[in-house]
Amino acid sequence: MTTTIPAWFTARQEAAKARYESIPTPKRNDILWRFSNIKQLDFTNLSGEAVHADQAEIIARSTGLAKPAAKFVFLNDEVIHSESSLPENVICLPLADALVSHTDLVERYFMQQETRLGSAKFAALHEASVKNGLFVHVPDNTEAEGTIEIHHWISGQTTVFPHTLIVTGKSSAVRVVEIFRSADDTTPGLAIAFNDLCAGPDSRLDYISIQDLNVTTRLISVNETSTARDARAKAFILNTGGSWIRNESLSRLDGAGSRSDMLSVSIPDHEQEYDQRTFQHHVSEGAYSDLLYKNTLYGHAKTVFSGLISVDENAHHTDAYQTCRNLLMTDDCEANSMPGLEINADQVKCSHGSTSSQIADEEIFYLQARGIDPVQARHLIARGFSVEAVERIGDADTETLVLAFIDAKFSKLGD
Repeated sequence: MTTTIPAWFTARQEAAKARYESIPTPKRNDILWRFSNIKQLDFTNLSGEAVHADQAEIIARSTGLAKPAAKFVFLNDEVIHSESSLPENVICLPLADALVSHTDLVERYFMQQETRLGSAKFAALHEASVKNGLFVHVPDNTEAEGTIEIHHWISGQTTVFPHTLIVTGKSSAVRVVEIFRSADDTTPGLAIAFNDLCAGPDSRLDYISIQDLNVTTRLISVNETSTARDARAKAFILNTGGSWIRNESLSRLDGAGSRSDMLSVSIPDHEQEYDQRTFQHHVSEGAYSDLLYKNTLYGHAKTVFSGLISVDENAHHTDAYQTCRNLLMTDDCEANSMPGLEINADQVKCSHGSTSSQIADEEIFYLQARGIDPVQARHLIARGFSVEAVERIGDADTETLVLAFIDAKFSKLGD
């Protein structure tokens, strides 16, 4: 990071360090960590030593969209590649640079919401330790055509703290894809990531996260979204890698007529554990939120979903939905789902639900009768199960990219 660090940021980091040390580590009986594997919060096996991977090789491996509007590659939080064809009035910079050149803007939006889904301690650690990430600001009446693509690589037995801050002005639009991967297949690492998504009035903000870390790496990711009047925010999360993943997604609908779509596809296998917590907070009246999480579990995999729709007293005419669906591919996997509602207003339409099921024998028989072997049939059904959420991304190129990661995951799986 550049040496000219603003005083406000230094003060924030010092305060965050003190807050991290004062907040107790989550315990098994904490309601926000129910069903969680608390042992995964022991990070003592991480040496903190980064490995200087071949940068040219990492850049070559950072493939994604055919023609992104901008592309940034980070290796252990250091920028090793950047390119952009965005309009000049769109700010798209590494966070370290934006802290200096656009410090007032960053200060206005950086980590303004309360982290309330269980990882306040680790959000404080992130704030105290963050060195880099990406800052995107799209001014009023501007559409950033195409998609901004970010690659985060972890190399070595180390911890990274990537931060993504995206702000859209009035009647603007942007789409960002963020991909998390490991430089090798065996070295354990840790990422404590944070996303600030701030959708301005009548704007559209689409964020897609693809997590494909190696199966020894852990991730804690906090995603905080806010929507102003008539704004549209969409956040999609794909989980295929990692040994233990904790996703916390909070969407705050501040403006009347705003909309938030929260989407996720997770495909754990073997001993992988994915822990997802969500909060749809309706502050203003007439807002709409829709959550759809799809989990396909293999082997001894485990998923946890805990979601809450909260409607404030004055948030009348709220329209909110929450759905978690689990497809159990083995008898040994475990899916835990805890959807919930908290309604404090009148004239609202809210529903929530969760299902867990296995593939019916009739479905397999139907495909076998058409010459498809049982293993391939199961994968086809599982892929189709995921597509419902992927199709809601709303951009063909991005959907193709996400499906490529899904297909790569299924290609590694057995029966």
